[in-house]
Amino acid sequence: MIDKDIPAILGGKKLVSKPLSTRVTMGAEEKKAAIDVIDSDIMSAFIGAPGKHFLGGKKVVEFERAWAEKYGFKHAISVNSWTTGLMVAVGACGIEPGDEVICSPFTMSASATSVLFYGGIPVFADISKDNFCIDPVSIESKITNRTKAILVVHIFGGPANMDAIMEIANKYDLKVIEDGAQSPGVFYKGKPVGAIGDIGGFSLNFHKHIHTGEGGMLVTNDDNIAFKAQLIRNHGENYADQLPKDQLSNIIGSNYRLTEIQAAIGVEQLKKLPGIIHHRNRLVDYLRKELEQFPFLTIPNECETGSSHAFYLYPMRYNAEIAGITRGLFIKAVNAEYPIAEGYESVPLTEGYVKPLYLSPIYQEQIALGSKGFPFNYNDGVRYNYDKGICPVVEKMHSEEFICSPIVREPLTIEDMKDLISAIKKVYVGASEIMKAFPDYHNTEVFSPVKAATEVKAR
Repeated sequence: MIDKDIPAILGGKKLVSKPLSTRVTMGAEEKKAAIDVIDSDIMSAFIGAPGKHFLGGKKVVEFERAWAEKYGFKHAISVNSWTTGLMVAVGACGIEPGDEVICSPFTMSASATSVLFYGGIPVFADISKDNFCIDPVSIESKITNRTKAILVVHIFGGPANMDAIMEIANKYDLKVIEDGAQSPGVFYKGKPVGAIGDIGGFSLNFHKHIHTGEGGMLVTNDDNIAFKAQLIRNHGENYADQLPKDQLSNIIGSNYRLTEIQAAIGVEQLKKLPGIIHHRNRLVDYLRKELEQFPFLTIPNECETGSSHAFYLYPMRYNAEIAGITRGLFIKAVNAEYPIAEGYESVPLTEGYVKPLYLSPIYQEQIALGSKGFPFNYNDGVRYNYDKGICPVVEKMHSEEFICSPIVREPLTIEDMKDLISAIKKVYVGASEIMKAFPDYHNTEVFSPVKAATEVKAR
């Protein structure tokens, strides 16, 4: 084996010599938009009381209208983060103490903790190994007479099976909340995700496709839910004098408002979203075809006919037995073929994603709001099961099979995708030698995105 063929983890030459280009998300348009707001001296025009400015200022209204019109939603409602957006959505759907909401365990924590803020109880359904979204069959098996909603996550940029989910929701009279944090601009069978159900939305956090630093955008086609969301966003309790008694539930709000500068930046970012999605799909089209040569990788069924994908990440399933090398060591060896990553988005491969949410101490100890077990103890005589094993597919994905690449992004090119394929091939060919050199390397050492980001900073 000549030096260039020796895996870098064994002392060979790295396949990639230069760090991957980082994303540049702000341009001249965003800078001008921000300066124009500063020059206006109106940084926020919200007032937490009925009147002209209850719905915000000029740029907030412009941003919301632009999003709604671009993708065909009746209402778009901006918020200061997608975490607060989820909280607003749960409240606007009328979730009350003791209500059960079926959630995915394979997502960011807020997708479930948003339910807890209203005293609701997350009940976790398993995911599909084909698209990593919540599995409709598992959803239906979790429904009880206390179930009030399904919180769907369109994970990694791809839509869940909304036909089956909406059929279940209609059958049992359940609300559907769509968490499209990673899936802006995505369509399911021609329908924009976010408001196929009752309410949903998208993240505008720095790491997302487009962003305003922090922020989120709720969308809905339901007038009543939109109004309730607007109340919760902006101190709805101060609107109480204008509401009948039967509309007072869940109106107590907070300051979940987007600033004028953020909204002005958002207007310009939204214009770039279709181009970003197109670029990512072009990279994935190349990558998908090339990955078929590796028998140890299973390429997921990304989306159904007439649907689209935004590729926040590129997910795959890994078979260590076929590869001849444990998942963790494979990831470590591929990443060794590159310079040290300057940020998570430049880590070529990661594994595991997030630990199933129900294994968090919040659910294991059933302590969330206060120290006495609320809301888990709200329904007398009901014990909520968050034991290991309740969602076997998600546990297997986390501990054994799931890998993904964060580098299917702008401004990276087809050449960068070719390098990734070459790195994978180099490690696969040298798998037996790598295993001999690292006999004690654990497959249980899950290299998650969170861990990856921490390790990058530590370097």
